[in-house]
Amino acid sequence: MNRPLIVGITGGIGSGKSTLSNKLRAEGYQVYDCDKEAKKLQNEHPVIREKIRELFGEDIYTESGLDRKKVADIVFQNRDLLDQLNKIVHPFVREDFLKWVGQYITEKFLFMESAILFESGFIDMVDKVILMTASEDVRIRRVVKRDGIDPERVRARISKQLPDTEKIPFSDFIIHSDDGKPLYDKMKKILKDLENCVLD
Repeated sequence: MNRPLIVGITGGIGSGKSTLSNKLRAEGYQVYDCDKEAKKLQNEHPVIREKIRELFGEDIYTESGLDRKKVADIVFQNRDLLDQLNKIVHPFVREDFLKWVGQYITEKFLFMESAILFESGFIDMVDKVILMTASEDVRIRRVVKRDGIDPERVRARISKQLPDTEKIPFSDFIIHSDDGKPLYDKMKKILKDLENCVLD
């Protein structure tokens, strides 16, 4: 039985992942946003909520959901706690993604957007990888504009992420989103190349 070709979209903060995902959606493709779905699961899944409370304390949840700023401040200073948080959340995201794939089993292509595609182990669930890249200055400007945070804070977040040089050897397509060439044209070329990919 044929199944969709699953394509991972990854890249560091401010590299243009979400912009590419939105363009794919506009063309009618289905894109699973790991970060968005993980946040949803952290608020709604009772097992995740219980485990996160055990890790960070009862007051880590407010009436509006998980206090993400507090979590971010804690794990930024403590890598071990970040690893423990990921071990709680990632298996549920993986399970949720597989259920999502089952809903679109007749599609030709499905896309997974994940900033930590390699670090999370989600790489083993995709057939091809698109890596989004941009210069650090451009990435910082984008995130400052988008999130309204201090440039040094963005730079610190970038320093914590796996560098592009370690992702490039494992990526099938690389899009430089800051070279002045239209992203839409690059996307269409990759879609054409994906048409030629045959699953074993």
